[in-house]
Order: sequence, then structure tokens, then C-alpha cells
Amino acid sequence: MPTSKSESYVLILHEVDDYAAWKAVFDAAAGLRKAAGELSFQVLSADSDANQVAHISRWRSLDAARRFFESPELVEIRRQAGVRAPRFIYLDERDRGDL
Repeated sequence: MPTSKSESYVLILHEVDDYAAWKAVFDAAAGLRKAAGELSFQVLSADSDANQVAHISRWRSLDAARRFFESPELVEIRRQAGVRAPRFIYLDERDRGDL
């Protein structure tokens, strides 16, 4: 069933030095993410390499997400967390359904 209101998502694909260390920093930043406008998230990793991470999050708006992820504070947090070459994909939901 199509949604009546478009939802905003960010997909981040990146490699981390150590998943457990990255996840600790990620969890510690939950309050920052929420205050910036993140509404929900899902973290996945490659079945063959836990250090290949996909982070999908739903946001109040794509503008809020961009401001957050491009802020100098987040650049430093990513560096501390051992994130390598993050790729950000900003997405508007077009359709959703359950099968």
C-alpha cells in the first residue's frame, strides 16, 4: 500500500576497524542522533564480515539528517569510531508494502 506521506531515510555504507568498538560509539551517540531528528534505525552487517556495516535510519527530514551527518562533530565521532570511507545515500520513500 502506498504511503500518504513521504518518509525520509539515510543509508550509510561503511567499513569499520572493529564492529564492537564502532557499535559502542554508535550507541553512545543515540541521544545526539535523536536530538538531531533521527526517528529510528537499523544496523546490518555483511554475513561474511561484521566490519562491513549498513546503517539505515529514518529522519524527521533529509535537511536535518544532512546537517547532522555533515557536522564537524560527527566527522570527529566517525574518526574516533574507526569508520572508513562512509557513503551516504539520502532517500525519500516512494512506496511501502508487506507481502
